[in-house]
Amino acid sequence: MKKFLSDSKMFEFDRYFKECQETNRPFIKARKNPEDGNYLILLDLNTCDYNLTSENRNKIKDLFTSETNSTESKKLQKSSFKGFNIDKELVWYNGVLPKRLCAFCENLFDLACIKNE
Repeated sequence: MKKFLSDSKMFEFDRYFKECQETNRPFIKARKNPEDGNYLILLDLNTCDYNLTSENRNKIKDLFTSETNSTESKKLQKSSFKGFNIDKELVWYNGVLPKRLCAFCENLFDLACIKNE
């Protein structure tokens, strides 16, 4: 099972979105910014019956803060964090380095799938 899709054509994103709907799982896509080569990550929970509780949103914010601090503390040349937003159904983060993409998206997927009782 794929946890995210990256660098794909629009029809592939559409097909993956429908697949996520059919299997009741979060939709995560990563698109490369041609200006700096870093990724914009989008998490959409409209494909499933999950909603982010405030606790889950805080955990995702911690992931985002950790990512930002990690890239900024290493003063990586290509680091260009451009912001993030978190709400109950849509989450985005702009500025993930290519070498960190897989781990970042997998962590985000796992946090989005936590169901609080």
